[in-house]
Amino acid sequence: MKLNRRHFLTTAALASLYPLVGAEAQVSSDEAFISTIKPPALKVGDTVAISSPAGAIWDVAQIEKFSSILQSLGFKVKLGETLKQQYGYFAGTDELRASEINNFFLDKEVKAIFCMKGGWGCARILDKLNYELIRNNPKVLMGFSDITSLLTAINSRTGLITFLGPVGNSGWNDFTSDYVKRILISRQAVTYGYPEEEVDSFYTINDGTCKGVLVGGNLTVLASMMGSQYLPSWKNKILFLEETGEEPYRIDRMLTQLKLGGVLENISGFVFGKCVKCEAEEPEKAFTLKQVLEQHIIPLKIPAFYGAMIGHIVNKYTVPVGVMAEMDASTGIIKLSENAVS
Repeated sequence: MKLNRRHFLTTAALASLYPLVGAEAQVSSDEAFISTIKPPALKVGDTVAISSPAGAIWDVAQIEKFSSILQSLGFKVKLGETLKQQYGYFAGTDELRASEINNFFLDKEVKAIFCMKGGWGCARILDKLNYELIRNNPKVLMGFSDITSLLTAINSRTGLITFLGPVGNSGWNDFTSDYVKRILISRQAVTYGYPEEEVDSFYTINDGTCKGVLVGGNLTVLASMMGSQYLPSWKNKILFLEETGEEPYRIDRMLTQLKLGGVLENISGFVFGKCVKCEAEEPEKAFTLKQVLEQHIIPLKIPAFYGAMIGHIVNKYTVPVGVMAEMDASTGIIKLSENAVS
């Protein structure tokens, strides 16, 4: 997920000038016990909302297609105002996008909020969300890529389990839809497997098994949030990451930022999803992605593997953020220890 390099480095540098702000926020989050909240399971006939809290929608046909997919699952669909807005590269102003999320959480008719697309923009609305309102009106919120900041902030600030899963303009094939239904409707504590053609697509970085609460999402987004008050405690967490369109040196830089920020030293397990278009432009002058991951993760001596079906790929898991899970790095398997909805 590409961000302007100069903008990214400037943001990171500014964040590093204020380490106490991020440290104090994370310490207070650690000390204040926030109980886990499971959103109600979905059922046929429920009304679900489609919102675009980040990028603008330029192809109306995508909205119609996504609405049809959700209707085929048995849901009624309510469309957000952001789907019609084009404010630069955003789906409306920051105020509009934040207000729509707040209002959909408040709306008793709406049982879930599905995001239409990622892009960029969710981080700009984090300080405009009403976290008390969200905590008092729990419901399913799902998306991935840039939606990572929304999922992470809401989970860390309210305890509400959120879901890294498909967005409206990504694929909803049988594999992907099956995980959505099993987790959000059937309330299953799933064991994540692989499609037959990709059963050998993972590789182990460090052998071993562990238990921990699942946290994570897009690497670029999480790295850009370092130093903010919207990140969780990383202690005893299983960190899962996904990325696309980033060369190994960029992934190296962002993993280094997580390391220097104290993230990697605290986690109990590490999972990297299948990375799309993450090869070096000049491979003879670079490390491979595998080498970069090994350089950062092997020294941690924690269970770790690459290749989970997470991220910008055709076959996607729906992964609950904030749920206890077990992982076996030797088999590339993640198993939820509990269901993610009530």
